[in-house]
Amino acid sequence: MQVPQPTPREKPRGVPGFGMTIRGEVAVASESAKNLYNRCFPVNREYHKWHSHDLAREMELLVFGHSGTPLLVFPTSMGRFYQYEDFGMIAHLAHQYENGELQAFCVDSVDSESWYNKGAHPKDRVRRHGQYERYILNDVLPFIRGRNPVGICATGCSFGGYHALNFALRHPDCVSHCVSMGGAFDIHQFLDGYYDEECYFNCPPDFLPNLNDEWFLNHYRNGLKLVLAAGEYDICLSDNLRVSGMMHAKQIPHWLDVWGDGTGHDWPWWKQMSSKYFC
Repeated sequence: MQVPQPTPREKPRGVPGFGMTIRGEVAVASESAKNLYNRCFPVNREYHKWHSHDLAREMELLVFGHSGTPLLVFPTSMGRFYQYEDFGMIAHLAHQYENGELQAFCVDSVDSESWYNKGAHPKDRVRRHGQYERYILNDVLPFIRGRNPVGICATGCSFGGYHALNFALRHPDCVSHCVSMGGAFDIHQFLDGYYDEECYFNCPPDFLPNLNDEWFLNHYRNGLKLVLAAGEYDICLSDNLRVSGMMHAKQIPHWLDVWGDGTGHDWPWWKQMSSKYFC
């Protein structure tokens, strides 16, 4: 099953070249562009860019809001750091960002260099994903914690839901919540028959049934709040039902929320879901 790819953009808003200049690591708008933007969209919005040692390249992200529950937002398949904004997820809950109830940290992906990189050997795809995970651990999480000490919620839609859940299950001491919307969790489709230990430990449907480590299970059972949301016509519904069954078998508390009313796998439904889970 192939996960739908995001609609590409020519150039992100807020990136240098669209009325923006760089001062250190933060892109700051020229006064005219900044004033126009603030009148139209009063939510605090920051662009950040720095070199990642783990990925050996520069990485970008966007921050929305000034305080509140910090959301670590993963984009969909090969999506960019501005995707969450482009598809209306920030504007949909703008009042909560304005009021200091939510703060989103929207990271970039390297899916095109890892899971979706058909030009690389599957072993190298998995290795690149591991480097991305270390970037999140070593760069993004300290950046978030330095600005917001509240427990972090990992979230994402579609393949972003995979990233959110996989990260939360692998590092339950680093996040307090995980909200996956329309998530797809089985990575075998990206491996062309290849399989090793790193593949296993990055595939929740594989490692969950065999997990007996009490450190992980105690975190899952006593601290981590997990939400698996999918629509009744979502192409990824079966993945969510399958993982939910595995969690039940392991006595891992979670909320499997299957939406009715014709709900499928697309941004309009994920916006509605965000109103429920991030209220």
